[in-house]
Amino acid sequence: MNTDRVIRTFTDFYRERRHQLVTGSTLLPPPSDPVLFTTSGMHPLTPHLLGRPHPQGRRLVNVQRCLRTTDLDEVGDSTHLTVFEMLGSWSLGDYGHSQSLRWGYELLRDGFGIPHEQLYATVFRGDDQVGPDTHSLRTWRRLGVPVETTGEDNWWSNGPVGPCGPDSEIFVWTGGPGTPPEGTPTTDPRWVEIWNHVHMRHLRREDGTLEPLRQPAVDTGMGLERLVTVLQGHDSVYGTDVFEPWMRTVPSLWHLDDEPSLRLVCDHLRSAVVVLGDGVRPSNTGRGHVLRRLIRRVLTTLRRDDPTRTLADLPPEPIGHTLDHFRQSCGVEAVREQLLDEERRFTRLLERGRRVLSRPEFQRPLTDEDYGYLHDTHGLPRDLVAGMLTMG
Repeated sequence: MNTDRVIRTFTDFYRERRHQLVTGSTLLPPPSDPVLFTTSGMHPLTPHLLGRPHPQGRRLVNVQRCLRTTDLDEVGDSTHLTVFEMLGSWSLGDYGHSQSLRWGYELLRDGFGIPHEQLYATVFRGDDQVGPDTHSLRTWRRLGVPVETTGEDNWWSNGPVGPCGPDSEIFVWTGGPGTPPEGTPTTDPRWVEIWNHVHMRHLRREDGTLEPLRQPAVDTGMGLERLVTVLQGHDSVYGTDVFEPWMRTVPSLWHLDDEPSLRLVCDHLRSAVVVLGDGVRPSNTGRGHVLRRLIRRVLTTLRRDDPTRTLADLPPEPIGHTLDHFRQSCGVEAVREQLLDEERRFTRLLERGRRVLSRPEFQRPLTDEDYGYLHDTHGLPRDLVAGMLTMG
């Protein structure tokens, strides 16, 4: 089941159950939102989770592209990505949490073909403010799915204040053919969480107290790339079809000594293409700074072993594949030119930085004060200086 079919299976399932498809996914939040990028599937729907009517009704489904920089240092392992997509379904004061769980189980088993015995669920056991999530516990037991209770791992919130509530996470066994499931999600890492169903029924105030939401909601989110990894039988998101053009092209262009470096280059280039496709341009502040940082991390990694490497060698195929997947209309050549223009700026910055770092006062281990001076006076960010010292 390729990624496009996974998306269709998910959205068709919910549309058959009278959910309206929310379109217009973008990384850019509304102008009134202070965050730089959309970070989760529920982010654009926060006002409606708080009770504002949605123009498309009370049952919604969507595929939301997201970007997170909080996990940037984790990119290179088997699961973390900078840009990813979330499959989401919502009940805005309509059906309850138990119904959401039953539909989720049905879709995983019948729609995606995951065997019943390879599923496990976790639910909230309660704390000193909220009692145990007995409704979810009873639902899973009626379905015959094994359940484990946990504490804060099954409590979802979008920050220190705002809507929140107990969640039920669904795990899939990834032990491989011939390896029967064993242990539980908290005792065996081969149980991989793929879907989170949140019973959004509380509002947390600034003093930490909880009050009931006047319109309880159900918010579910499932990482597309992680689901596809499981369904396609890979041990890494980088083995899926959305990364195939990148993982095939990049090693033939540039030999990278280790798998994490290869994955970082593929992830950051793909992410940069998506950000450019949504209209962002490199700059020293805001969204443009995030884009600039992604591109320069790629260039630093590439030039660590060979300073002659250039993005001019990158063929159009992986760029076009990514733009097509995210249904972005800007042309491949326009994206390539932006990447190359940023590379030229980076090269000039490196030349200036090397001249500065060659001064006698920097011929020693650098201190925090040195890094601050280099950034404030010469525009050399700390991670770039560290990369230059590594490159020599």
